[in-house]
Amino acid sequence: MSDPIFLVQGDTAPQIKATITRSDTGTAEDLTDTTIKLHFRKALTTTLLFSMTGSHTGVDATAGEVVFNFTSGQLDIDAGHYEGEIEVVFNSGTRETVYETLNFMLREDFA
Repeated sequence: MSDPIFLVQGDTAPQIKATITRSDTGTAEDLTDTTIKLHFRKALTTTLLFSMTGSHTGVDATAGEVVFNFTSGQLDIDAGHYEGEIEVVFNSGTRETVYETLNFMLREDFA
């Protein structure tokens, strides 16, 4: 599992930038013409809370870069430990899921 990504309950603008690389070669995966999803759930559960589609805006898709933007309501959940899974769907319809999960810690907001 990766180092934790720290989030605050109720926030509506956090961004996560990820770089997808091939485990067999270490080279960046060209994400041009792909759809990339981040699936989000409470750690150690099986219930999916939400999924978000990644964006290539402002990053280099040919270098394996993607950005996920949390939106209003997605972090209106209990504080605690969460995990995310990245899934890449290629134009051919084939799907590949990144084996390593993302580790999130969500804390309560002060106000």
